[in-house]
Amino acid sequence: MGFTNNPYAAYQNTNIKTASQGKLIVLLYEGAIKNLSAAQKCFTAEGKVEPKNIEKFGNYIMKAQDIISELQVSLNMEKGGQIATNLMSLYVYFNQELMNANIGKDKKKLDFVLNMMTQLSGAWSTAANSGANAPSRSSESSLNIQG
Repeated sequence: MGFTNNPYAAYQNTNIKTASQGKLIVLLYEGAIKNLSAAQKCFTAEGKVEPKNIEKFGNYIMKAQDIISELQVSLNMEKGGQIATNLMSLYVYFNQELMNANIGKDKKKLDFVLNMMTQLSGAWSTAANSGANAPSRSSESSLNIQG
């Protein structure tokens, strides 16, 4: 099915193109959380990943890592100050933990990163909705989502 024949895809495309920087960051977090939640579902009640789910599990983790890497490159380290530095450290740590979770099929590491991403998403959502992310007339924002 082509992109133009899918109303949901067209809606999502419009939503992304018209979103503020803060909203785009929230959308990235939502994507990472969605993939991490899907990875969680690959675990059995005993905390193991079944052989049939290993590939799916790895793909979900890698998609979340890609999104976290996109969050990293969106940081403007010059203008973001200590907050940008702290976020960069967190993102690097999250990607390391997810790599270890993927290699070791470690649910605790996955749960930890998912919990932290959920908390950060809530903070970004609050900031984006508070007007703190309104376009500035005088200077650039501290986030560069251009990549």
